[in-house]
This record gives sequence, C-alpha cells and structure tokens, in this order.
Amino acid sequence: MFNLKGQVAVVTGASSGLGKQMARGFASQGANLAILARRIERLEKFADELRDEFKVEVLPVQCDVTSTDSINSAAKAVEEAYGKVDILLNCAGSSKDKGVLDMKDDEWDFTIATDETSVFKMTRAFGNIMKKKKYGRIINIASMYGLVGNTEIPTIAYHASKGAVVNFTRAAAAELALDGITVNAICPGYFYTELTQPVLDTDTFQQFAKVHVPMQRYGKEGELNAAAIFLASKEASYVTGAIIPVDGGYTAV
Repeated sequence: MFNLKGQVAVVTGASSGLGKQMARGFASQGANLAILARRIERLEKFADELRDEFKVEVLPVQCDVTSTDSINSAAKAVEEAYGKVDILLNCAGSSKDKGVLDMKDDEWDFTIATDETSVFKMTRAFGNIMKKKKYGRIINIASMYGLVGNTEIPTIAYHASKGAVVNFTRAAAAELALDGITVNAICPGYFYTELTQPVLDTDTFQQFAKVHVPMQRYGKEGELNAAAIFLASKEASYVTGAIIPVDGGYTAV
C-alpha cells in the first residue's frame, strides 16, 4: 500500500522545513516531484539530493505563492514537464506574530496572503490540471492553531489564516468530489523549522509544551510524512474533507 511510483507530486515551500521533509517522504515512496519555493538555488541543490538518493525525477520551479502570475507560470511549467499533476501539497507559509490589539494592517495582510490566499490560488491553478484527468490529491498544511487558540504566543493572523485553511479544505472537498479530487488538511503541532526554532528552543516554551502537549515533546523530523503519504495515496480514495491533527495530543485536551 501507499506506493506513489509514477505519481507526480507538487510541493510548495520545499526549500526548507516541513515542505522539504514531506517532499522527501513522497520521493521515498517513488513519486516524481515538482518542488516549488522562492529560493531556486536551494531547490536545485535539494533536487540533486533527491535524484541521487531516490532515483526519481525532480523539477525545481521558482515560485512566489503570493503571486498569481508566478503560480500560473509554475503550473504551466509542471504540466509541460510531466503532463499531469496527481498530488498537490500546499505547505508554503510564513507569519507576522502580533496580538489582535497590536497587529498592523501590513502584518495582517502579509500573513493572510502567504498562509491563506496562497492555498486558494495554488488549488485553483493545479486543481484545473487535475480535473483534466479526473484524479487528484490536494493536501493543505494548516496548523493546530487553526483549530484552537493559545495562551503563549500572540499570533492572531496566523490563527485566522490557518482556521480559514481548515474550512477552505472542507468547502473545496465538497466542490471537487465529483471531479475525482480529494482535498484534506493536516494540522501540525510544534515542529522545528527555520521559523520556529528560536521560539521552541527557549526554556519558557519548552516548559509550556511539557504542560500542554500530552506527549511532552515537539514533533520529530519525518513524523508528518505518514499522514501526508496516506492522504496522497490511491488507497485514500474515500477520504476527503478530513482534518488530521499531528500534534502529540495538543488539541485532544
């Protein structure tokens, strides 16, 4: 089960962090990849690593997920290279962390554009390619912060954007069901990335996690891959509109 050989997977935010980890997970199951991010030099280096290790095809594509033109150009490049798209993993994201009373308009707009609107634009562009073949697996990376609030970090726009991704996932799943396209979301808990490491490494936050995460630890590299591979598989054909927390139990209590 869960063999992705011959499948084409598009992964955004693939130059670092969770996107890079899950791209590796797809490659380990035999998927050919289109890896997207703004930093093309990192993508090209990562593409060489994946080709050498997993013997799969990898197409690095520079893409700014906040730009409609950039997304449409990337979609055209991927379709021309592979002729189809089977899997789309929307993982690119960033955030300006402020509370509701202190956040400025530009900080709000940046976070919403990067974490929410980009998911819509990517789904529109690559979903239209999937529709031609009547097959697709769209996986959106939301967050456990899209399901609950928190008392440790004031980050209102991030909560709002990830909550929107959760319900966008449900709505898109309902719309695309008859086109053979499933749409699901993963809600990660605390994982190390370039963006999160400075916060997660503080003594204060580590104590917070021990109290609020039942497993009393952060997620480890690769622990999101199983959920992504499952949702990307042909076997998950009757799973759509699902929201799967991978958070060590944070949202269970």
